[in-house]
Amino acid sequence: MVMEGPIEDSLCGKWGSGCGLHRDKLKDIFSWRLLKTVAMGQVLSLLICGTAGSSQYLANAQVETPMLQSFLNYALLLLTYTLTLCRRKGQTGRPPGQPSWWKYLVMGLADVEANYTVVKAYQFTTLTSIQLLDCFVIPVLMVLSWIVLKTRYRPLHFVAVTVCLLGVGAMVGADIIAGRDRGSASDMLLGDGLVLLSSVLYAVSNLCQEHTVKNQSRVEFLGMMGLFGTLISGVQLAALEIPAVKAIKWSLHIVLLLGVYALCMYALYSFMPVVVKLTSATAVNLSLLTADLFSLFCGLFLFNYKFSVLYIVSFVIITVGFIMFNTVQTYSASPAAEEEEEEEEEKEEEEAERASDCLLAADGDAGSVLAFTAL
Repeated sequence: MVMEGPIEDSLCGKWGSGCGLHRDKLKDIFSWRLLKTVAMGQVLSLLICGTAGSSQYLANAQVETPMLQSFLNYALLLLTYTLTLCRRKGQTGRPPGQPSWWKYLVMGLADVEANYTVVKAYQFTTLTSIQLLDCFVIPVLMVLSWIVLKTRYRPLHFVAVTVCLLGVGAMVGADIIAGRDRGSASDMLLGDGLVLLSSVLYAVSNLCQEHTVKNQSRVEFLGMMGLFGTLISGVQLAALEIPAVKAIKWSLHIVLLLGVYALCMYALYSFMPVVVKLTSATAVNLSLLTADLFSLFCGLFLFNYKFSVLYIVSFVIITVGFIMFNTVQTYSASPAAEEEEEEEEEKEEEEAERASDCLLAADGDAGSVLAFTAL
């Protein structure tokens, strides 16, 4: 009879671990997957911070060539992922981009023009307007995901987005207090319109990215983005920025800054599909809201920005909203997704039945041991 307590505890432990009844709720919320998602999202924000810092230094050096900078990134994607994709498709006998090459063309056009229009907006409106209106990409992306990808959101997701946008509001307020509401206001209506246009274009590009990486592959997306992005940005560079490129006073310093920008953008484009596949394009855009804060923190040391406690408050609020968004997964209303969910539920039920059978067998063995011990 002495063994009854330990055996019973061990059986309860097995049952609890099999059914998850003894898990702490915090462990369910702050799972390894969630922590990994948060960490990867902040890595993306740091890469954007690198592009912002190098762009600021280039602007200080009178280098204003956004299309050249984008072209360098797309060219790197072309030289790596597009060539890799061609080699893979050559082995399978199917040309890359077939039969949906025009969809990739739309995706590349949306991405190139989104990058260009948001940079042009700085010439006409203020930083505050850009930071506020740039968040328009999130509701647009949620609507497009709802219509095209059949993604369905739960009430907590909408609350989380609202919390993140409140964090952006705190950041903008800190900018105004610190006197960083800089930028041209020569034609604010045009500038604000460009920001809204760039948000819609980013939403289209991110939607295409999520669909491609979840249904095709990361290499497929990056290879097609490199191909069409290089062609479109190359044509636009030749048409619009040749005089600006000729006016650059080339030096090792300028070359290094362009290299840092291109490498940060290349890493951002390479790494972002991994996070999108793990979560969603909407979740990734929520995590990128902290990118401006990382740029501000770097600016405290590099550009002598004034510090405000609201920056810390904003970072915490955005992070909390991002965690809230990822604690509950979205679901799809498409028939294929419903079939997959039903299959997963059937598998889980089968595994639960097997676990119960094993536990009942273990219980029977334990009962035999106890009976023998009593004798």
